Amino acid sequence: MANEHPAFFGDDEDAHGHGDRVPPAEPGGIPADLLPYLDAADEPDDAPDSDAPDDGPDPEAERAAALRALVEHSLLVGPDPSILAEIDGDADDDWDEDDATTGEEPTGPSAHDRALDAAQAAVALDARVDEIYQSIIDRAPEHRVQPSLDRVRTALDILGDPHTAYPAIHITGTNGKTSTARMADALLTAFGMRVGRFTSPHLLDVRERISLEGEPISREGFIAAWEDVAPYISMADDASTADGGPRLSFFEVFTVMAYAAFADYPVDAAVVEVGMGGQWDATNVLDAGVGVITPIGLDHTAWLGPTIADIAREKAGIIAPGQITVIAEQPDEALDVLLERARRCDAIVRLEGRDYEVLDRQIGVGGQLVSIRTPAAVYEDVFIPLFGEHQARNAAAALVAVEAFMGGRALDPRIVEQAMMTATSPGRLHVVRTSPTILVDAAHNPAGARTLRGALDESFGFAHAVGVYSAMGDKDAEGVLAEVEPFLDHLVVTQMPGERAADVDDLRAVAEDVFGPDRVDVREGLADAVDRAAELAEASTDPSDRSGVVVFGSVALAGQMLALAGKRP
Repeated sequence: MANEHPAFFGDDEDAHGHGDRVPPAEPGGIPADLLPYLDAADEPDDAPDSDAPDDGPDPEAERAAALRALVEHSLLVGPDPSILAEIDGDADDDWDEDDATTGEEPTGPSAHDRALDAAQAAVALDARVDEIYQSIIDRAPEHRVQPSLDRVRTALDILGDPHTAYPAIHITGTNGKTSTARMADALLTAFGMRVGRFTSPHLLDVRERISLEGEPISREGFIAAWEDVAPYISMADDASTADGGPRLSFFEVFTVMAYAAFADYPVDAAVVEVGMGGQWDATNVLDAGVGVITPIGLDHTAWLGPTIADIAREKAGIIAPGQITVIAEQPDEALDVLLERARRCDAIVRLEGRDYEVLDRQIGVGGQLVSIRTPAAVYEDVFIPLFGEHQARNAAAALVAVEAFMGGRALDPRIVEQAMMTATSPGRLHVVRTSPTILVDAAHNPAGARTLRGALDESFGFAHAVGVYSAMGDKDAEGVLAEVEPFLDHLVVTQMPGERAADVDDLRAVAEDVFGPDRVDVREGLADAVDRAAELAEASTDPSDRSGVVVFGSVALAGQMLALAGKRP
């Protein structure tokens, strides 16, 4: 395993949010990194010989199609038809700009050819990434395998225990894990560390799960990570099946890939979110010096247990001997379990409300201004570009965790402020359109829906709101909808793709029980559902800025909505 940085963090990535950040574009404009491609597409080529025999597919046409695909998937606000028309147009010669200036005959590939070659290579890489992803998701989902860390430990042991090569912050809980992880990542990065972040599930691209220095792993890096670990995954599979056990699950494979990629990069620190639970989660082979437990609620009850205390016992499994464990505000039955586990492990607890707290919040344009007390300091007037009281509490937990990670001392408040200003959490109260406002949120359980309702009321103040909802089949749809029913005037139910998705007719029945038949519409596709919701929102006599559409119910639905709106995490 000797990959260099470019393999993991390519500088030739497109605007999918991978590699170097894409410079912002004006509405209807083009990201700066695509301009060379499009300029090159304007350069004429020699016209084909109309009398030449047809020898099969035209390579130029295939490469032009690849460039067209790149542009269609790269523009931040959607493709400009005029640009696509220019790409599809005929060309007359192969001179590039330098040739035209000097008058000399071209001596090598034109810029047009180079652009098409790069686009074609990108499409091939995307195809390989998807091929790898499909091979991994063909494995059993995490909850269908026996509770054991042996398979992951075996694979990592063969690889030389890469997860021991860097210190880590390990995060569990029911809601807020990903946002807390992203803020901890931003803080550590601001203090000069190279950070690897592992979160799940992804919104649009599987590479989002493995982040290096704040960006999804490059396509080349993803492929290299898989090819590095695949032989050892196979060996661990064989060892497990020989003893009558299962192969590694898809999440176990991703965990091994992430830990190996972090060591190979290498990173200075890892921020790791559990997939589900904690005690038997594949990530829990870490010996993390800092743990974070976000608020615990009822979710995944079929696998974690039917009560808050049962779920807390599973999540308490990440608490390790001597660890500094940051515990957010919890229901009493969860807190009792967590504190008992910490006592038995001799862990040091940092408890919200006792050791740290959000002292003050002021709602502002695009986010909120918060003051946070930690065990080491008070950080005043820190701007967080995220909405909702829950995000202020997530920020406080992330700050306390990073303080502990860096030795427990007070941190430079200027760097803290700069870091928090860069924090993002795609798909969480994410505004994708205005007039009417359309926002998307990944709330998928009753606690998340309750938090969503409070944040919408506080930060948006809609006089008229319409929901678009879908969910996975194992979720508490009735509990989620009961939380938001007082806030939403109408609900449009839609169907998500995938085997795990709930049937739209089943969701309609639940929605009609909660909202009443007169307040529920059904549309098969998300685009039609959002159109219908926008139509209902705009039918109100309230000003357009007082009406909104809220798309919620699933991380997968949030990702689908971001793709529909042309937004990239």
